[in-house]
Amino acid sequence: MPEAKTRKAAARDKRQGKAPSTQAGEYVHEEIEHVREGKHGARSAKQAIAIGLSKARRAGVKVPAKKSASKATRKKAAQDERAAKHPHKTSAKRSRATKTALKREGHSAASHESLAKQGKRAAAKRSSSSRSAAAKKGARTKSAAQRSAAAKKAAKTRAARRRA
Repeated sequence: MPEAKTRKAAARDKRQGKAPSTQAGEYVHEEIEHVREGKHGARSAKQAIAIGLSKARRAGVKVPAKKSASKATRKKAAQDERAAKHPHKTSAKRSRATKTALKREGHSAASHESLAKQGKRAAAKRSSSSRSAAAKKGARTKSAAQRSAAAKKAAKTRAARRRA
């Protein structure tokens, strides 16, 4: 069950007219936090993200499955969307089994390194024009103060990388 603050944050994103992927991002962040704080583990960064997306769909966020998604992924997404329409308590046995299995996994899946690696892999699959368009859209939807803060953060990161 997602935490109340996550549901509120996703609802706020929806009210602000943000994309479903942004709304779902709140659930993904929550999942990454759970792995980091040792609530359970994950086999990979991809799995942690998938769990977050599944939670988002079950909470009613309309995140479509990617066009390139496998048949199994599409099926799971459809199943999650159906579950959102008819919410009911998860079977205690199944919930316990899942949690026990995840507890056996490691916590490095939510490390900054593995998440960065996953992000780079995902970005590499996209065309440069697609990445550029996303960056331009990101800049368009930011206020002057947000753009300034982002620029300062980027400069700080560049400086830190030069020193390293």
